[in-house]
Amino acid sequence: MDKVEATAIREQPKMIICGASAYSRDWDYARFRAIADKVGALLLADIAHPAGLIAAGLLNDPMEHCHIVTSTTHKTLRGPRGGIIMMGKNFENPWGRTTKKGTVIKMSSILNSGVFPGMQGGPLEHVIAGKAVAFYEALQPEFKIYGQQVIKNAQAMADAFVAKDYKLISEGSDNHLMLIDLRSKGVTGKQAEQGLVKADLTVNKNMVPFDTQSPFVTSGIRIGTAAITTRGFKEADCVKVVDWIDHLIQNIENEEAILATRKEVNTFMEAFPLYEGVGIV
Repeated sequence: MDKVEATAIREQPKMIICGASAYSRDWDYARFRAIADKVGALLLADIAHPAGLIAAGLLNDPMEHCHIVTSTTHKTLRGPRGGIIMMGKNFENPWGRTTKKGTVIKMSSILNSGVFPGMQGGPLEHVIAGKAVAFYEALQPEFKIYGQQVIKNAQAMADAFVAKDYKLISEGSDNHLMLIDLRSKGVTGKQAEQGLVKADLTVNKNMVPFDTQSPFVTSGIRIGTAAITTRGFKEADCVKVVDWIDHLIQNIENEEAILATRKEVNTFMEAFPLYEGVGIV
């Protein structure tokens, strides 16, 4: 954070953005706000990935510290695909924009006019209804239990990867995901993604700090536990997934190993149907 503050003082930005799609630790929003105030910048937090865990009270809440908060409504929030822009408290826009009558326009109005009619198309009522259901579910005690299991599963996976000598960025996880540097294994992110997907293990290639590969190849993979926790996975199940991934990383171009693992995965998943009472077809 000292480097962030030094950079902000040197560059004098108009906005500071905190939030990332492959960061496995919690965010110190209060510290970011102190830095933003020091240089007169707006603070925007993107919480697309940890939103559900924040809603459950399991991670730091950005709303009281950030001027603007953006998020998706899927990922850990577990709703339909979509996005939201939030403000904890309205305020006058910092650029002095006024109405024709000279009244300073509130920031909420600036955001609203920027989204619609400028960027947003027609509303999808069925998706709005789906979001409402997701928000309701996020308020239930069971959702916090789900979020706690998401974190337990991620930490179990992180520990299992470390035990197998994988390099985890940030050396662990506070949330639902982990970013793994595969350079020590001699496999690129693209190779890993393609090989694992063939075995019905869904991960995505991802760049790592100081990556030596292009963004189209990458040196790492990103793994999350939100979906498998929804399916009913506990810690031991997640360790089993690590065993499969490790086996294939060591045999990434071995089609026989990939097909054999795929069969194991699909047999295992028969105990975790997508919908209650419905088997895998």
